[in-house]
Amino acid sequence: MHKLLAGMLVGCLVATAAGSARAAEKPGTADEAVAMVKKATAFLKANGRGRTFAEINDPRGQFVDRDLYVTVYDMNGTCLAHGFNPKMVGKNMLDLKDPDGKPFIKERSEVARSKDQFWIDYKYINPTTKQIGNKTMYTEKVGDLLVSCGIYK
Repeated sequence: MHKLLAGMLVGCLVATAAGSARAAEKPGTADEAVAMVKKATAFLKANGRGRTFAEINDPRGQFVDRDLYVTVYDMNGTCLAHGFNPKMVGKNMLDLKDPDGKPFIKERSEVARSKDQFWIDYKYINPTTKQIGNKTMYTEKVGDLLVSCGIYK
């Protein structure tokens, strides 16, 4: 009887901990994405490209939080920093398309020619669920750089 009760208690504790972990992993919000971009642009202005890109590329750094992460592209579509997929760094991604065929990096570069701050919608892999999801990406243009962070809807 004591073993059964102890087993049930352990099971309840495990379930509670798992539920708490999921609650702690609630998705990022639009306000949090904007705040992260503003923090990254301030860091860039204060510390320069090299240190900023290294910090953004660090999966345990200050520019990765749950499903939020910062990316930096140049106006030609070359990825300079990526908080979720470091394999993209150094590659020109201008022709990268989402599952629906939308060239979202190209669109980001084109919109940046006329706007300094904007949102773009597309589909991308959610780093917490590992599933393709609807995403909206906030971007600020800083000189010839596009600093972005998005949320999953």
